[in-house]
Amino acid sequence: MAVVKADAYGHGALRCARAALEAGADWLGTATPHEALALRAAGITDVPVMCWLWTPGDPWDEGIEAGLDMSVSGMWALREVVAAARATGKRARVQLKADTGLGRNGCQPADWPELVGEALKAEAEGLLKVTGLWSHLACADEPHHPSIAAQLDVFRSMLDYAEKAGVEPEVRHIANSPATLTSRGPLRPRPARHRRLRHLAQPRTRHRRRTRPAARHVAQGERRARQAGPGRTRRQLRAPLRHRRRDHPRARARRIRRRRPRHASGRGPVLVGDTVRTIAGRVAMDQFVLDLGGETPEPGTEAVLFGPGDRGEPTAEDWAVAADTIAYEIVTRIGARVPRVYPGE
Repeated sequence: MAVVKADAYGHGALRCARAALEAGADWLGTATPHEALALRAAGITDVPVMCWLWTPGDPWDEGIEAGLDMSVSGMWALREVVAAARATGKRARVQLKADTGLGRNGCQPADWPELVGEALKAEAEGLLKVTGLWSHLACADEPHHPSIAAQLDVFRSMLDYAEKAGVEPEVRHIANSPATLTSRGPLRPRPARHRRLRHLAQPRTRHRRRTRPAARHVAQGERRARQAGPGRTRRQLRAPLRHRRRDHPRARARRIRRRRPRHASGRGPVLVGDTVRTIAGRVAMDQFVLDLGGETPEPGTEAVLFGPGDRGEPTAEDWAVAADTIAYEIVTRIGARVPRVYPGE
């Protein structure tokens, strides 16, 4: 299953979904029903698509009509699925999620018998088919973490109960992305250094986030040089002779700021030419400034915020460290207004 939630982690859900299917993926996954329905509307109709982040009042009926595999974590969700199945006159595809220790969603072990029993009743009425039983590992990015074995034990127990009760799922799954990197299946974790695994588990974006900035000189001692961004975060700065600053327009429209990245103020790295420069002052609403260290690049010189790192540019992980967050947040916060270019097409 190739998961293309959050616009395929900022890379373009539809393009990435098609590429994954061409490469051999059997299933697609999204977080929300709206993401899944968008794939169906775009013509991806011949493969299973699973979505799991449902809330009360979501379009269960549309999910049934679209043939989505819909995750159910509790009785409230099962009731909504059953009602939608009756309304549409079609059989829903349902995957029951077990909470084996993540604690984010899923059915608690104590409530599992009721959920399984009611799902089987609805299945006997022809209202739904339980297509999957699944869960999610909490610490798979830390090989040999004791919670992994504990969660697998709980998952086995909950699987056994459901299958003895009569559930015949098409799939049983618990291995999230880190588990696929460290396990021969989810049950036998391979030895791996935690730092290496964290690196592998982060999104390895092959595209580069670029902008074309405008450079200008700041005279020695100019007081305005203190204000590299709102809030006057460089209040004591005095510009040396021929100190240069570089303003980056459209940072707001291109979602460079968006909450956490603002935490990269004074720390965010950007490759300009062959040199990695650092943001000077605060990331503002529609621009930010780089300290060019006295150099004078030509106007329009490409500035690379992040990429795969093969040219020495910062990576999404480097920005995550600067912003005190994770790389997923960096790439998924790039707004839809930023053009995506797919080399080779």
